Amino acid sequence: MVEIVFEPEPLPETRSAIFDCLLDHNMKATGGAYGPPEPFAFSLRDPATGAANGGLTGRILFGWMFVELLAVPKSLRGQGLGLTLMQRAEALARERQCLGIWLDSFSFQAPGFYKKLGFTEFGAIADYPPGHIRHFLLKHLK
Repeated sequence: MVEIVFEPEPLPETRSAIFDCLLDHNMKATGGAYGPPEPFAFSLRDPATGAANGGLTGRILFGWMFVELLAVPKSLRGQGLGLTLMQRAEALARERQCLGIWLDSFSFQAPGFYKKLGFTEFGAIADYPPGHIRHFLLKHLK
């Protein structure tokens, strides 16, 4: 018997148990050819304080890179930092021999930016949030 418990803020041990269960299944399903996700980040830091104020986060899994977050503060926009962050991520993906990179972006964010970098849309959800579109994009590297 098992009990289902709602956690409005998941406990670290809950997430860890779910992750470990899924990872075990994935390892068996892929014959152990792929390890656990490899998280990474390229941070934008204030040289005076060392504080992070933007950057890019992602993870590599199953031979693909997923760009999870990309943010450049308004005060630093227009200097090519978004492009540089994406170039650094792509270089890492190539170094790790990824098949490609995928990400998502809302219509009020930067889907056009990613398309200029060679990404193509492979899916979208309309009205997410209402009145906007969530775009899913990918770029094959091989």
